[in-house]
Amino acid sequence: MSADASFEDGAERPLNLGAMDLDDLKVISALVQDAVFPITEMKYDRKARRFALLLNRFRWEDKGQGRHAPERVQTVLAFDNVLGVATQGIERGDKDMVLSLLTAEWEAGTAPAGKLVLTLAGDGAIRLDCEALEVTLKDVTRPYRAPSRKRPSHES
Repeated sequence: MSADASFEDGAERPLNLGAMDLDDLKVISALVQDAVFPITEMKYDRKARRFALLLNRFRWEDKGQGRHAPERVQTVLAFDNVLGVATQGIERGDKDMVLSLLTAEWEAGTAPAGKLVLTLAGDGAIRLDCEALEVTLKDVTRPYRAPSRKRPSHES
């Protein structure tokens, strides 16, 4: 008797990654491209110097996309050593707004400080003034079928 394959059988585990340099940040940026999140799921803890987002991340790394519908997973994307946060093109009072993350890029300042810029679809952006680059990405739920049942696309 055979059993259906499981998440663990595919050697696909929940991601738990960190970035403390530009190469690592590029990997995390690629993994969170096209992640969506309600505006209510971003938080800045000034005392802890931490900014975090709870994302619905598209699973770009999923090697089983040919066998099943595209998947998303809830992920915490956290930034440490954050001294300040600024936004552009975001109506922060609109609690129903859903944002789509396109890239996370580091703009170096006087080492090790710099700015981390999160570019959003629709000309929005979040800028984090950081003492140093320190980012973590951690999947916190099991994957689920993407509601659109499609891969994100940037073709017009």
